[in-house]
Amino acid sequence: MARKYFGTDGVRGRANSGAMTAEMVLRIGMAAGNLYRRGSDRHRVVIGKDTRLSGYMIENALTSGLLAAGMDVFLFGPVPTPAVSMLTRSMRADLGIMISASHNPYADNGIKIFGPDGFKLSDGQEETIEAMLSDASLMEMAGPDKIGRAKRIEDAQARYIEFAKRTFPKDMTLDGLRIVIDTANGAAYKVAPTALWELGAEVIQIGHEPNGTNINEECGSTHPEAMCAKVREVRADIGIALDGDADRVIIADDKGHVVDGDQLMALIATSWAKRGELKGGGLVATIMSNLGLERFLGEHKLSLARTKVGDRYVVEHMRAHGHNVGGEQSGHIVLADFSTTGDGLLAALQVLAEVKRRNKPVSEVCNLFTPLPQVLKNVKFRDGAPLQDSIVLQSIAAAEARLGNSGRLVIRPSGTEPVIRVMAEGDDESLVRNIVDELCGVIAKAAA
Repeated sequence: MARKYFGTDGVRGRANSGAMTAEMVLRIGMAAGNLYRRGSDRHRVVIGKDTRLSGYMIENALTSGLLAAGMDVFLFGPVPTPAVSMLTRSMRADLGIMISASHNPYADNGIKIFGPDGFKLSDGQEETIEAMLSDASLMEMAGPDKIGRAKRIEDAQARYIEFAKRTFPKDMTLDGLRIVIDTANGAAYKVAPTALWELGAEVIQIGHEPNGTNINEECGSTHPEAMCAKVREVRADIGIALDGDADRVIIADDKGHVVDGDQLMALIATSWAKRGELKGGGLVATIMSNLGLERFLGEHKLSLARTKVGDRYVVEHMRAHGHNVGGEQSGHIVLADFSTTGDGLLAALQVLAEVKRRNKPVSEVCNLFTPLPQVLKNVKFRDGAPLQDSIVLQSIAAAEARLGNSGRLVIRPSGTEPVIRVMAEGDDESLVRNIVDELCGVIAKAAA
């Protein structure tokens, strides 16, 4: 069935409109509660959020819907998305929900739903919720004596900090490392600096003063310039930038240069393989990961499996084929030995552990291959399907022929924004740029 509410990462939209009104969120809570209510026992759902102003409204509306469906609700306040996933399992909840629009601006918000196993919902489960949202008769309200109760959990952040620290090698500390941490004025503004400091690091914080409207604003993993500048200013050993809900990470090396998710996955996969800890014979990434990563892994006799964009598709492939490392170029990195979803802090800790083992500058440890020139641009559209236009299709076919075997072309609609993403990569940077510019022009004309 056609999706009306769910995209590549849950439900997302502008706060107080569309799917993100209080009324609609209440219905989403009812539907999710119905999906996971089984039998007459008490059921529980855990809810976390990031620091957006609209989080207060959505948290209350979502709670009301879940209570009406007969679910007991446990509220965490601001915690990272992976903390919700972990605590869903730890607290034996039937359902976990994160209120966040991830890396989007503060005016957007969203809902990510986890099942009792801590994994994001499957397409089929999301479609069941979609059906209930379209037909209220499919939902059942709890009787007066079965309405749920709500309770705040005060130590959720402390629980996640201890969990994160346990993923770091027991015989190792971060003593001697000066770390810049940019938490994007988001969900990890307390937990990430605390975990790093308790492990022994000298911590310099930026992007750690949320006010409800500054999440991801010129900071965090989508705007790493601030982190890079701070690393150079204070002569730090490394910079770590998380996004608004802390499920992705981007690194700055000791020279203040950005290290993306592809390089981080390459480091983790090869270091784990060397110690016999890598499963599946390689790693799982998406169609957006650089061809340079694929060539590098091949040189180390490791495979790269590609999925469509979205960390839950990476996780599905990892589960189906026995991999324990996967992720996205954007910094969503999933380490299945520890977590069921992307976790920026846990990925950063694995990188830091390897830096300590090798006792070399981050610029030497983390830059393992030379990426092929890759250009990504977005084309906005409102209605229609510009990718079905015959002239657009002909232009795409011609571009693929020009690239041949020396590069790749990926064109797709975003699952979270009204844009078409146009990405090309190849050995010839000039050719790649020309192809992207030409295709963006053709698609923009078709979308007008």
